[in-house]
Order: sequence, then C-alpha cells, then structure tokens
Amino acid sequence: MKYDVIVVGGGPSGLMAAIAAGESGAKVLLIDKGDKLGRKLAISGGGRCNVTNRLPIDEIVKHIPGNGRFLYSAFSIFNNEDIIQFFENLGIKLKEEDHGRMFPVTNKAQSVVDALLRRLSELNVTIKTNTPVKEIMYNNQQASGVELENDEIIDSSAVVVAVGGKSVPQTGSTGDGFPWAEKAGHTISELFPTEVPVTSDEPFIKEKTLQGLSLREVAVSVLNPKGKPIITHKMDMIFTHFGISGPAVLRCSQFVVKAMKKWNLKRVTMSIDAIPDYNEEQLFQHIVKLLKDEPKKAVKNGLKGLLPERYLLFLLDLSGIDENMQASNVSMENIRSFTKLCKQFQFNVNGTLPLEKAFVTGGGVSIKEIEPKTMASKLMPGLYFCGEVLDIYGYTGGYNITSALVTGRLAGSNAAEYSSNCH
Repeated sequence: MKYDVIVVGGGPSGLMAAIAAGESGAKVLLIDKGDKLGRKLAISGGGRCNVTNRLPIDEIVKHIPGNGRFLYSAFSIFNNEDIIQFFENLGIKLKEEDHGRMFPVTNKAQSVVDALLRRLSELNVTIKTNTPVKEIMYNNQQASGVELENDEIIDSSAVVVAVGGKSVPQTGSTGDGFPWAEKAGHTISELFPTEVPVTSDEPFIKEKTLQGLSLREVAVSVLNPKGKPIITHKMDMIFTHFGISGPAVLRCSQFVVKAMKKWNLKRVTMSIDAIPDYNEEQLFQHIVKLLKDEPKKAVKNGLKGLLPERYLLFLLDLSGIDENMQASNVSMENIRSFTKLCKQFQFNVNGTLPLEKAFVTGGGVSIKEIEPKTMASKLMPGLYFCGEVLDIYGYTGGYNITSALVTGRLAGSNAAEYSSNCH
C-alpha cells in the first residue's frame, strides 16, 4: 500500500498536518503509537483546550522565547486568526479569555478533538493507532516511507514527523523523533524542561513554612550572578513542598535552566516583588503611615491586608520585627528592611523538576535546517517536521499550540504538494 503522505504522531500538529494534506487532495496515512489521537489536546488548558491566542503576531512571537522569530514566515501564510477561522468552519465556536487565550465555548477539549477526527474522516484519511514506528525510511537520498515496530514497511512520497518532544510522556511524547531526524543528518539542540516548577533547598522550603501559599500578581525575577534580573514575570505563584510553582514561575523556569548552564552554577537567585505597583520609597512611606495611624495596634494587625497573612508574618520575622510588638515601637531601620523584603525577597533555587514533569520541551530539531515557509527538511527531500519536535518553545497560554497548529498546517500542505510533484 503506498500513500502520498504519512504523518507520524496524532497530537495537535499531526492532526493539523493530516487534515492539511487531505485538503490538498493527498492520500494520507496518520499513524500514532497510542490508543487514541489528540491526547495532549484533550488535557491542554486544564481540560478545556486553549486552542490559540488572539494577541497580535508580534506579541505571540514575544511569548515564544525559544526561536519564536522563526515563525514570522509561517504566520505570513497561516496565522492565529486563520486557526480561529479553521475551528469555526469545523463548527467549534471559540471565546476569548484573559491575555488573548481562545477556548471552545463548550469548555470541553474533547469537542475540539472530536471535530478534528470528524474532519479526518470526511477527508478519508487512513488512521492507524497502537502502531509504533521504528524507523523512517530513506531511499535515493529522499524520504520513502516508514518501517513499523512489527517490521512492516509502508511506502510514501513524503513523511511528516509530528511526534512531539519529551514532556508530558503519558501522552506519548517520548522523544521518538530525534533519532529519526539525526539519521537524516539533522542536528538536535540539547533538550531541557521549560514551563516547569522550580526546586529549592532553602530551609523555609524544606520546613514547608510557606507550603501551599499563593501570591497574586507578584513580580518574580531570575537574577544573574551580578544580581540583575535576566527576566521578570508579573503573574501568580505558589510555594510548594519542593520549591515554587504557578504561572510566573513556569515562565521563569527556562531562564533558571539557562543561567545554571551559562555560568555553570549550582544555584541561581530568584527574587519576589510582592507589591510591584509601588516603588520602594512609596511603599516605605505607605507602611510608616499605616503604623502611625494605629500606634497602639500590634504590627501584624496594623499591616493586615498589605500581604497575605502567612507571607506578612514570614517577612516580619525575617526583618526582625516581633509581629505582636506595638506599631509605635518599631524602628525606622526595621521598617526599611521589611519594605526591602516586600520588594525583593531573594532566595536560591537549585534547578527544576525533570523534563517528564515539564509542560513544554526546550530544544529539538534545529530550525536552521528547516525551510521556514514549508517546514521541509533542508537536508532530506520529502521529510517535514512540525510541532514540538522542532526547537521552538513558548510560554503556556496558547502559544505552543499555535506554533504546533501553524507548523502542522504548512508541513501537511507542503508535503502533499511535494508528493503530487513526485508522481
């Protein structure tokens, strides 16, 4: 049996590639080693499936710190507005939430997966699940099909690799695509976890002093060895039994990994600004006024509401202020050091949870070896890459899935075109 295009991997980019190839008139086979397609889609966005993001293209590229600029060419052909149109045409109505995130009106990821599967069926795409691929076959210096684990060989004129990275392995992304790419001569940039919780062995973490405490809209920074911020994200965070997590921390995580590598560090300093809307002097004056207004009250009551209670007591303790002391008795020097801690509580982190626990894989097939308008391999005719197997990685919030759907679209339609030119 010979196909025009074989797509390996049934995640967001693979489903999109198979649909795009089918819509271009190709005879398509979609292969996945798992028992059902779209497993990563089904759990994305907390099970609601954040299908894309409506921010302007420049903003989207900014939110993909890992080689987002490579996508400018792709976005000129198929972009986030086209993704929205694509889903609306499949009968999936979308709604916009905070920060431009787009969700199905049903709030159910499964409805998105079902719509994609219906489209595959309308296009007569052949689907094989529970079918692990052993090798991609190359013949006369071009892609010629795949060899399955059971030694069966299936021929095709073009192969699209859409098997994901190494994060969220329970959905089947276990890094299968990297050796296939290397066999075709591709370079794999070193893999590392991104969008992953950060670990720390500071005493307050080990003693679980703040475990479970969430801080809202705080500015979290990763500092370089000179104490200057490399990156700052203002969002929510949470203290855990092993370190810190939450949206601001997930976004900072790749910068922790990169700093450790760049300066060969065992530990990196992070800083939390719990009251980012005031500068230090304004905050100092504000705190002095709060304490002056209620001179007889205990400090902890005079400052009630300034910070979440557990964090307030923690910082008071660190700055040497007894929480039960009368407000009028606190020295200016102590108020200064407390103010400083509110603005920059610094502590050391020693890494992140492993790649398997990350939402996104950093690193992958080098984009220098990929045609930016077609997703074709520059080294092996008939071979295409899309989605997370590529060295493109963004923050959570619909950016990675946007990259997966856009690169999948281009890989599928161009693989179909290549195949029709082969006949």
